Amino acid sequence: MLDYEEHLRKQGYVLIAGTDEAGRGPLCGPLVVASCIMNPDYQNDEINDSKKLTEKKREKLYPEIIENALAYDIEIVSPEEIDQLNIYEASRTGMVRALSKLKIKPDYILTDAMKLHQLEDIPQEALIKGDGKSFNIAASSILAKVTRDHIMLEYDKKYPQYQLAKHKGYPTALHLKLIEQYGVIPGFYRFSYKPVKNAKIAEISK
Repeated sequence: MLDYEEHLRKQGYVLIAGTDEAGRGPLCGPLVVASCIMNPDYQNDEINDSKKLTEKKREKLYPEIIENALAYDIEIVSPEEIDQLNIYEASRTGMVRALSKLKIKPDYILTDAMKLHQLEDIPQEALIKGDGKSFNIAASSILAKVTRDHIMLEYDKKYPQYQLAKHKGYPTALHLKLIEQYGVIPGFYRFSYKPVKNAKIAEISK
């Protein structure tokens, strides 16, 4: 089990919050950021970096994480906000929102390699590859990933021409080909990303 939190508990920290995001790389759809404070008595060896888990495993763990979290929050950052801020700052903004909306204030924050200057009143640590070290960050990564995947599957029904269920908006060869064929939709695609910036506007949005 991921146990980075163990040494923090030995220092007296109890309410340890993790935070992580899903969807930095895709060309379309939102960035989803989650934060959670897991019950320190809850243990589950299956919880890990969401990228290392199968979709089936993530779906199974999602309700278990929510059930065993002392507090959690999930934030949606729109493509427009990503374009306005840049993806790095959008990730930071989402993390600050998610942590600030927790119903319990954490006494320590662990992030996946992101320093949160806006929350410097709370002790924090930006862990490189934190989703593979911290139980709370890994749990947050699962909440974010599952939420985003569900959102993209709904968009797949709305925009079937992009075959979003297959690539979730990432710049795969198939997705780039479909963008070239159909164009991109304002409000859904991220125009600060080069493949989108250079693409035609979809007829559906005109």
